[in-house]
Amino acid sequence: MRLRLILLALGTFAVGTDGMVIAGILGLIAHDLDVSISAAGQMITVFALSYAVLAPVLATLAAKWPRRRTLLLALTVFTLANALSALAPTLGTLLLTRVLAAVGAALYTPTASAAATALVPPERRGRAIATVMGGITVATALGVPLGTWLGRSDWRLTMWLVTALGAIALGGLALLLRDLPAPAPGVSLRTRLAPLTDRRVLGGTATTFLFFLAFQTVYIYYTVASAPATGGDQSRLTLLLLVSGVFSVVGSNLGGRVVDRWDPTFVVLTAGTLTAAISLALPWLMQSMATALIASVLNPLAGWTVAVALPARLVSLDPPSAPLLLSLNSTALYLGIAGGGVTGSTAMAILGTRWFPLASTALTLLSLAVAYATTRETQPRPPAYPTNSPQALGESVS
Repeated sequence: MRLRLILLALGTFAVGTDGMVIAGILGLIAHDLDVSISAAGQMITVFALSYAVLAPVLATLAAKWPRRRTLLLALTVFTLANALSALAPTLGTLLLTRVLAAVGAALYTPTASAAATALVPPERRGRAIATVMGGITVATALGVPLGTWLGRSDWRLTMWLVTALGAIALGGLALLLRDLPAPAPGVSLRTRLAPLTDRRVLGGTATTFLFFLAFQTVYIYYTVASAPATGGDQSRLTLLLLVSGVFSVVGSNLGGRVVDRWDPTFVVLTAGTLTAAISLALPWLMQSMATALIASVLNPLAGWTVAVALPARLVSLDPPSAPLLLSLNSTALYLGIAGGGVTGSTAMAILGTRWFPLASTALTLLSLAVAYATTRETQPRPPAYPTNSPQALGESVS
């Protein structure tokens, strides 16, 4: 069981590295392609928007496909797309390859997360999600710093690194991933979309969107936010990213454990409040390396605890609808990532490069307000299937 979860996490490690490493090499891409940093930043926006739109669509189209085949197809598309990104001669071509990479990522991540919840009993779903999401957090700990360091002279080397990670994940899944639960019998479109009538589901996805919008407002422009501490030194930036990544892993593991012990909504509100307090202090913490390192410990520790609690809360509302709920969570997450570039640049224009993290504080508090207002009921809704059906037993993963 543990091996299968780790294999699923291999894929999210590759996807996570691809989605996050771009922030560390934007300047190099802009210089090489002779475009502005804002223009190069559209790589992140295009990837995130494509993922957000495609995740629920692909989840529906692939609902009856064998899960192993879906995962392998997704990683094949993802790996080929990143190879094309490494070879792209212009920004226009590069943006097209980012859309293709998003197709593979949007097909893979929700499928892997939902498969993880079907492989374990209900009381261990939080840790199962944390294991798969741990691939993303390990990507921030290892993949992003390594990619940033490797691409310090040529950003294309970073894209080749992501290509290699995708190929390794694909090979591992092809060779070792067997015996996944079979797809559940098809259900009507009305039944599949029934969770959307629950205001807690809508509130949960809105909370995910706002929380990741807040996170990306600073993360996309982390080079700018940390400039007083790093002095523009790429090695110092890599160190901050490495520390942040390590404690992202710790936060993800912590999140998986606490949501199995306490109500996920309580975890979101508690850890989210801590996240807001840390972002409020960022304009002061980023003034020296010592305090920036403290921020690089606390911020991901609290933030990734919330990140695990958000999908766990959605699944707890209606476990048989896990595939749809997780695809909605992924859509909201990547819409937040896509919007972060806009909110970050707008905040810098209005507040300046030192104070723009305060916009992240406001958005985090707004996400917590939405969570509190829309998730007061903690009991899961009655299942839409007979209690002895495959769906009700958690075998409805698309």
